[in-house]
Amino acid sequence: MKNESILYALVPHDLAGHRLRITLTVLNPDPQGQVLSLPAWIPGSYLIRDFARQVESIRAESQGRPVEIRKTGNHSWRCAPCKGPLVVEYVVYAWDLSVRSAHVDEAHAFFNGTSVFLAVHGQEHLPCHLLLQAPQEAPHWTVHTSLPEASGHPQCAERHGFGMYLAPDYDALIDHPVEMGTPQVVSFEACGAHHEMVFTGVVPNLDLERIADDTRRICEAQIAFFEPETRAVPFLDSSDRYVFMTLVTGDGYGGLEHRASTALMCSRSDLPSKGRADAGEGYENFLGLVSHEYFHTWNVKRIKPAAFAPYKLTRENHTELLWVFEGFTSYYDDLMLLRAGLIDEPAYLKRLARSISMVHRGAGRLKQSVAESSFDAWTRFYKQDENSPNALVSYYTKGSLVAAGLDLAIRQATGDTHSLDDVMRLMWERYGRDFYRGKPVGIEEDAMAELILEATGFDASDYLARHAYGREDVPLAELLAPHGITLSWKLAKNELGLDARLRSSQNQCSIATVYEDGVAHRAGLSAGDVIVAIAGLRVQDEKSLQSILNRHRAGDRLPIHVFRRDELRQFELELVEPAATDCELQRVTNGESDDVHGHE
Repeated sequence: MKNESILYALVPHDLAGHRLRITLTVLNPDPQGQVLSLPAWIPGSYLIRDFARQVESIRAESQGRPVEIRKTGNHSWRCAPCKGPLVVEYVVYAWDLSVRSAHVDEAHAFFNGTSVFLAVHGQEHLPCHLLLQAPQEAPHWTVHTSLPEASGHPQCAERHGFGMYLAPDYDALIDHPVEMGTPQVVSFEACGAHHEMVFTGVVPNLDLERIADDTRRICEAQIAFFEPETRAVPFLDSSDRYVFMTLVTGDGYGGLEHRASTALMCSRSDLPSKGRADAGEGYENFLGLVSHEYFHTWNVKRIKPAAFAPYKLTRENHTELLWVFEGFTSYYDDLMLLRAGLIDEPAYLKRLARSISMVHRGAGRLKQSVAESSFDAWTRFYKQDENSPNALVSYYTKGSLVAAGLDLAIRQATGDTHSLDDVMRLMWERYGRDFYRGKPVGIEEDAMAELILEATGFDASDYLARHAYGREDVPLAELLAPHGITLSWKLAKNELGLDARLRSSQNQCSIATVYEDGVAHRAGLSAGDVIVAIAGLRVQDEKSLQSILNRHRAGDRLPIHVFRRDELRQFELELVEPAATDCELQRVTNGESDDVHGHE
């Protein structure tokens, strides 16, 4: 180890207790007293998470003598001045089953660096050596990470082995999550670059070859999209491989992007089994998640808003541009499945229609723009409550519709000579390709209209003012029509309802969300109310409630009894005809609606 580097050593030392032990060695600590801190949040998940709260114990020493270490803030510590190498040992409790933090048990250990590696203030630019050590209880485990091995170091790790790894600086160290255990693993080459897929969890008869082949097609489509001439992968500035790390559970779903890897969660039922040709819609959802997170390798991890260049990890980093980074990515994730040949046009338009339906069901889209949603991610989007569908719009889903509409508007205005593809490639060339090779530069808050104009010749100022910075619905019916696609609305189900999201548990039916201006809202019902009876009949669950409603007609007025807290309340429902809330997209063939076949 060179003198000018920081050394971390990590071992899962108590699997049953879900603990990681980390030892940090600072060769040349600040003579005024070394300040250390953990990030307050993890990039890609815009919420202050206070990872430091999971530090159970911490102590410091120098040359065998104790050094006083004191907490100085929610996320920071200060060590007393010392001359020699400073050694800090601390224990992190790791029991968060998500892609954001750390999780340890007898089956595996997973962690993000933001949850476990203290930053050494004033020395964040130095190389960071990381010694990964096997737990005593599981010496047979293997290691899976995109963090490069410390080539030339006497303790250099072998591929998938314990030993020494190396990051060029602290920012890189915390951007390569690590999975340890005995996962199922498959690898493939895409455009000459090595990719690995790691599945942790009990998944019998998993069809690894099919998943690898389908994912390879996604990766190659995206690489060719951004680098049509060179087919160069973006992550060689950080690693010689890309790693998909998937934690498989009964009902999980989610992902978090990193510069040369991604952490995923999915449901066991979403993954294909050997010998079964039809993997179902759940597998499409998994491939869409893979596509989304891989696209982030370009759009977010390298193309960034200026507010993220660099990240300020001790506080919120506000930007109004998440609709570009998450919304555009959400548009392209399914589009890349279509371009890679993994879904056909009817399946693609079905997925697009589902996004349109999701956005239009929420009254929040008329109250909040996607730019405002982006800015408020820290305090509203990631802190949703029972009223959120009535008050908020998602910069993911409506952002994807803004992207779809923008793509169609550019194509229409330019006679299909330009598209949103040109905008993405300009952003990549100007802001992304060399992001980690020099001084990081991000997209300024007001730059999108100018970038779109430069890339395509289309003046998007009015479009963005209405649909990104304003609250108007994207006119997708109008924009799709020239491409031979009709947009219509149909009933989700031909049944009377309360216009509320319900929750059933232990022979009890309660209201989770009351949708604005619906039947329940007009009756005076509230989220949290436990429905006891309707029209004198007991309600035990959603099925029994629907059975009662099915015996009535629109216009009927029915008494409804609920418990609000411990108080029995009575209200009156006035039933109405169900609204057409499901979007349907169809391609017009010979003047008649037929099954749809594609995006363009």
